[in-house]
Amino acid sequence: QGRRSEVKDLEDYPMKSDAEILEEARRAAAAGAFRYCMVFAGRGPSDQRVERLSQLIREIKTRYAIEVCVSPGLLRAGQAERLKAAGLDRLNHNLNTSEENYPSICTTHGYADRLRTLEYCRGAGLTACSGMILGLGEGPAGAVRVLRTLAELGVQSIPLNFLVSIPGAPLGQPEKLTPEYCLRALCLARLLNPRAEVRAAGGREAHLRGLQALALYPANSLFMEGYLNVPGAKQHDTLRLIREAGFEVECEVPLPGLDEVPGEVGSAQTERLKTRAELRPALQPS
Repeated sequence: QGRRSEVKDLEDYPMKSDAEILEEARRAAAAGAFRYCMVFAGRGPSDQRVERLSQLIREIKTRYAIEVCVSPGLLRAGQAERLKAAGLDRLNHNLNTSEENYPSICTTHGYADRLRTLEYCRGAGLTACSGMILGLGEGPAGAVRVLRTLAELGVQSIPLNFLVSIPGAPLGQPEKLTPEYCLRALCLARLLNPRAEVRAAGGREAHLRGLQALALYPANSLFMEGYLNVPGAKQHDTLRLIREAGFEVECEVPLPGLDEVPGEVGSAQTERLKTRAELRPALQPS
């Protein structure tokens, strides 16, 4: 009873309707996105949810010329094969932190459970997206071990996140995430995984700071327009960052005029949680 009182003010976020998900996929395709990803909370999908996901994947692939990725949580035997048969292209399941540090971060399941899901993914012939959150207490040696494990698993896409500190969060401020340290981690991810897509993901603005443009050398891409729970750099700021670093942006859809909107390059909001409207943009008027 006491525990219930502690969380009574939390909002309930049920799974989005099929119509809302299909609208988000439509917007992604119209914006020129190559891949649309559906992320789900919870320990892992039931067989009923896998069936619903399979139907959604088929519908999206029928309507739009776009790849589909799913982040469903821990999988059971046979579920990855069902998603692959429905047309799923990629499955996301991050290792998050090192095996030694995992018990201090999560107690509902173990590191081996996450490895098992990635093995199911590989066995089903799905491409895998799996990375880590730097700054969870893994230390330099732990970060090396995670990146080596991803190389051993042959993971094709590696998002390297940097812990975002939110007021009230139990982990507090991440330690030793200087711009230099973060760049070293990105370079190591590239060296250990030369054929993978390395991504400078959540928290890059706060930790790379004025050296964000250097992440474009070891990484294939930057995340923009926010992360799962917090806003991030806007599209305009990120595209201008890329261009001012001397890179060219190639896209099949019109991009915003990068010289028309003032603002500090790479500015972002990562000190607050997203609003419900930001989490569910498909419900907002076009």
